[in-house]
Amino acid sequence: MRTRIVTAATFAAAILVTGAANAQQPPAPPNLDAIPDKMPWATPYGPSINAERAQAAIAAAAAEATKRGWALNIAVVGPGGGLVAFLRMDNAQLASIAIAEHKARTSARFRRPTKVFEDAVQKAGLNYILTLDDVIASRGGIPLIENDKLIGAIGCSGGTGSQDEAGCTAGAATINK
Repeated sequence: MRTRIVTAATFAAAILVTGAANAQQPPAPPNLDAIPDKMPWATPYGPSINAERAQAAIAAAAAEATKRGWALNIAVVGPGGGLVAFLRMDNAQLASIAIAEHKARTSARFRRPTKVFEDAVQKAGLNYILTLDDVIASRGGIPLIENDKLIGAIGCSGGTGSQDEAGCTAGAATINK
């Protein structure tokens, strides 16, 4: 009788372990050998955003952050990643000054939101992304597109990734219509 109980318990444990292992399988990585028909993220570069419009984007991002009680660092760069305007909100984390600019620069130079890099590493396991020069795999950098041309990018840092992204989304909405 004792042998049957031990056998049944062992069998049940094996089923539970196998089921848990199967439930936690990561998604299959994308096929890196696939050749797309079109070039992804091919928005052409345009003239740089001017200081007045960069300040308007920063003001919108800061208004969103203030409304939610967040203290963010907010950077706007031109298409090549050069800083056009910056704001450090009162009490914003000092370490995030450089990170906000880095997010904006990465977004402009690679012509995509930095969330794309975060997802590539976190969800798809494409860790090689981290070896690319000037990449930051953290959301909170969004390209600024006008007349189908990239005129710069906005980057926010100081909160969680989702807070940074929400601030940037508000700022980008002044340009991306």
